[in-house]
Amino acid sequence: MKVYTKTGDKGKTSLIGGVRVEKDNIRIESYGTVDELNSFVGLLSDKLNNQLKLESVPKQLGQIQHYLFVIGSNLATSEESKTSNIPELDEKQICFLEGNIDGFEQELPVMTNFILPGGHEFISLAHCCRTICRRAERRVVALQTEPDIVKYLNRLSDYFFVLARYISLKLEKDEIKWIPEKE
Repeated sequence: MKVYTKTGDKGKTSLIGGVRVEKDNIRIESYGTVDELNSFVGLLSDKLNNQLKLESVPKQLGQIQHYLFVIGSNLATSEESKTSNIPELDEKQICFLEGNIDGFEQELPVMTNFILPGGHEFISLAHCCRTICRRAERRVVALQTEPDIVKYLNRLSDYFFVLARYISLKLEKDEIKWIPEKE
């Protein structure tokens, strides 16, 4: 089977179930952004695994990538074609994120300022994941049909924020605090 089918050459694509939609359809925007996030999560995991050796984090990120693929599959399925063949998220995945956030926060100092992205490539990459996740969340909210996915993405962006802080701690880098300029 060839990768290219030429069926999308005129700006339409098929959802799971065969429904054809424009490529700028909010459903396509939603799962496309989740796919983009998944790619960045893979990059972050590779960087951390190869250079920082935070043993549990790449494993967590692998789980997250799996869940993001589940989300993408759900978003790529038309409402008319939803079946039990595609796995769905449940409260366990939310608890997984919350448990890891809580674990990181036990080691982190109390936050007293807003934090700017930066300080190290890994920290910045975690913030990129956070902001892409927020965009995915906004796209899914626009669908108005996926409250469990919205909840997961909301918690996931929190995970990436705390992960960025945790990476900063492990790298012994000072967080870049946002301090408003006084006029």
